[in-house]
Amino acid sequence: MKTARERYNHLSNDRRQFLDKAIDCSKLTLPYLIQDDTSSKPNHESLTVPWQSVGAKCVVTLSAKLMLAILPPQTSFFKLQVREDKLGQVSDDPKIKGELDLSFSKIEKMIMDYIAASNDRVTIHQALKHLIVGGNSLLFMGKDGLKSYPLSRYVVNRDGNGNVLEIVTKELINRKVLDFDLPEREPNTVVDETGSEKDDVEVYTCVKLDKSSGRWVWYQEAFDQIIPDTRSTAPKNASPWLPLRFNTVDGEDYGRGRVEEFLGDLKSLDGLSQALIEGAAAASKVIFLVSPSSTTKPATIAKAGNGAIVQGRPEDVAVIQVGKTADFATAAQMAQGIEKRMLEAFLVMNVRNAERVTAEEVRLTQLELEQQLGGIFSLLTVEFLIPYLNRTLLVLQRSNQIPKLPKDIVRPTIVAGVN
Repeated sequence: MKTARERYNHLSNDRRQFLDKAIDCSKLTLPYLIQDDTSSKPNHESLTVPWQSVGAKCVVTLSAKLMLAILPPQTSFFKLQVREDKLGQVSDDPKIKGELDLSFSKIEKMIMDYIAASNDRVTIHQALKHLIVGGNSLLFMGKDGLKSYPLSRYVVNRDGNGNVLEIVTKELINRKVLDFDLPEREPNTVVDETGSEKDDVEVYTCVKLDKSSGRWVWYQEAFDQIIPDTRSTAPKNASPWLPLRFNTVDGEDYGRGRVEEFLGDLKSLDGLSQALIEGAAAASKVIFLVSPSSTTKPATIAKAGNGAIVQGRPEDVAVIQVGKTADFATAAQMAQGIEKRMLEAFLVMNVRNAERVTAEEVRLTQLELEQQLGGIFSLLTVEFLIPYLNRTLLVLQRSNQIPKLPKDIVRPTIVAGVN
């Protein structure tokens, strides 16, 4: 049986192309978000700054809108209902049905209060940025709240239908935190500790679906040894491990991001922005030319103050001009068109700049943008909201904060993003 480290190294080969593409997308939007950091050591090198900020604006805006869509601040993103086929078994009395709805609404409020009191929204918003840029993110619903793993920190293995079979994460943890007798590092150890600090240990978490019991099982390893008291299990439909994807492609273990779909436009816009900025800097440079046969000396012009009077002929002194105004106008027009396409694709509100823009036109523009959320939202419902709700219900029922609900009668329904 392979160790968690060997499984991670084996599966990381399949992840390579997706990580490279995610890094390219991150460089043009939010460079700090996804880095080529497979050694698990924080990379403190200076990040490449893109020539435009349109990419960053698009990612931040879309992640904020998705955040409000899947976790509305004022309302519940789900609804507890009695299954229609079981409704007759409970009661046909409208009074009892009204009491059930009232009880369900109280339970919904308790669950939403629990989520509001946690740090889940902060971590989910960060995960949404990773989904938009890189197309992948991993969430772990631990006792201390949500933890987000970037694509460079985990690998995943799925079957042909896209169901998760195995997850392996890799992270650096200080030796003092681990309550475990770790062996001292040898100079020629087989364990890959490249780039890690002396006090840090590479800890691998292996998550697998046990076919015999039908439950999720996970444990942690360090130096190819299982750390004591780290083995844990969870029901199949209430796993705390949530590997998320933005877009799916049949047969691929990882997802594709929104930025990747418009990577060509982003690269073009970045190149045009660089050309325009450098061209504008060259055009703004002021250099005077003085004829060699002129009676006016260059030092006289250099020392002359604003409004000063000097002797000389106008034709002896000239200013260098770039003369590329028409070329710059073409590049600026092309950049403006690309920027407009990008803003529309990422649901950024861009009202027509005119004298008479009516409120109805603004409302219709906003409505048209929001309707694009439907396709983006469907996969998030399946891969995030339903498992997130199931796990939250399980945790609250185990701690007796909410009453246990009969699964064969009561069914939670996701309503966020639909109504």
